[in-house]
Amino acid sequence: MPFCYVGSYQTGGDAGGNNGIKIFYRNYGYGPVKILVIIGLAGTHDSWLPQIKGLAGTATPNDDQLSGVNRDDDRLTAVDRDGDDEGRVEVCAFDNRGMGRSSVPTKKSEYTTRIMAKDAIALMDHLGWRKAHVFGHSMGAMIACKLAALVPDRVLSLALLNVTGGGYECFPKLDRQTFSIAIRFLKAKTPEQRAAVDLDTHYSKEYLEEYVGPNTRRAILYQEYVKGISASGMQLNHGFDGQINACWTHKMSQTELESIRSAGFLISVIHGRHDIIAQLYYAKRLAGKLQPFARMIELHGGHLVSHERTEEVF
Repeated sequence: MPFCYVGSYQTGGDAGGNNGIKIFYRNYGYGPVKILVIIGLAGTHDSWLPQIKGLAGTATPNDDQLSGVNRDDDRLTAVDRDGDDEGRVEVCAFDNRGMGRSSVPTKKSEYTTRIMAKDAIALMDHLGWRKAHVFGHSMGAMIACKLAALVPDRVLSLALLNVTGGGYECFPKLDRQTFSIAIRFLKAKTPEQRAAVDLDTHYSKEYLEEYVGPNTRRAILYQEYVKGISASGMQLNHGFDGQINACWTHKMSQTELESIRSAGFLISVIHGRHDIIAQLYYAKRLAGKLQPFARMIELHGGHLVSHERTEEVF
């Protein structure tokens, strides 16, 4: 299994504090263009599969394709077979600490967006990636902001999907619908219960009720979600509480924002108009703080607008 032991790529207190912490990751496709995607709260790396397939041309991880084969030899063969590798893309997706197959520290203090950004930087070092385009969704977009502030010279572009500024901005707009969803989320104890509430959290009602052949998207996605949650397992309490802590304590200082702005790379802030989790107002405010290099893009969709409008997003 591909793991990055983050302490091996860090120095000082970071290395000691992260001794034994491992991050599970998967790479897709080959090419000089590197894209690092960072998922949000309670999500796993495979939440990015629709985007990965569009970007890399495959949803099959490289380690599965190359099982038992010399990686370097196969990489050359693939490039030779398809011609010039210019423009070809390699995507890396991973499970944040606290979720999936990555380590689940027990202390809340071990979960902040800064710490998790350093996990992602260690992963880039592990992969030998000097620079990459960085995409983040929700909590993953907060982590991406911290990464960009910490190592702006290693970011080629920044895409922030359904992002907020952290803290109180993480609270959804309180109404009967969001209150009901929050109660259901906290009570969900099985993959089936979690899948049902995740659908209402992630997608617009209009999208879920569309028919694809004889079935609605809700029915199709429900089966996919149950299968995915069953495979990765329900998130442990330590992981959920820790990732909530990371969102709640997240804040971008003026110095960090200036570090990102001064780097001069393109920043895309992309948000679904019908997102009931991350409010559009706060995404617009963050985009304003990152001017003149940020562009605000509103799309018809919910919290997972990248799934509802995959081609428009990427």
